[in-house]
Amino acid sequence: MSNYSSNDIVLYSYWRSSCSYRVRIALQLKGIEYQYVAVPLLENKQSSEEYTVMNPSQVVPTLIIDGHTLGQSISIMEYLEETRKDKGSPLLPNDFLQRQQVRQIVQIIASDTQPIQNLKVLKKIKQDFNTTEEVKAEWAKYWINAGLKAVEKVLEKTSGKYCVGDQVSMADCCLIPQVYNAKRFNVDMSQYPIISRIDEACSSLDVFIKAHPDSQPDKQ
Repeated sequence: MSNYSSNDIVLYSYWRSSCSYRVRIALQLKGIEYQYVAVPLLENKQSSEEYTVMNPSQVVPTLIIDGHTLGQSISIMEYLEETRKDKGSPLLPNDFLQRQQVRQIVQIIASDTQPIQNLKVLKKIKQDFNTTEEVKAEWAKYWINAGLKAVEKVLEKTSGKYCVGDQVSMADCCLIPQVYNAKRFNVDMSQYPIISRIDEACSSLDVFIKAHPDSQPDKQ
């Protein structure tokens, strides 16, 4: 990979990666301009020796910022908020309880849901158990439904216009990409009226439109 200066901000991303999608939303909310470098996951470019030096987990995203190389979408968003608290829109509320609620929703999605249905898990299931594409899809659909059911219940108590009150937060940065995944796997979103309402509200905002997979240069 290229050598960058301390002033460079570079996002290694894949257009349909929900983890990359989260960080793209956060960067937009913070008003941070960045260079986009595509990492074609279906070509296994994330496993190259060069990329592995930057990201030992061989996943996207990787963010180059402030002369540092950062991995893992949630910790990247935390870093953006902590280092640029007064820039753009806040990713976390000021209220301590609301901050916990944001992080609860984030963890339901980022820890309990998305990792079980991501690309490398689905590839491993097919490889080890010789499953069909239909079985892979049903596996993903099952775990997405399980996660969204939990999120919907939490949102009954926390939501306003967005996941926690009326301010976009890290929770929305995580929810909207997960809804995108749900739609890819034909999840019946009518089961989740609050999630669907928040998805509609966020999808009309320019920052979400710019971060959407269809707006990325490597969209296929």
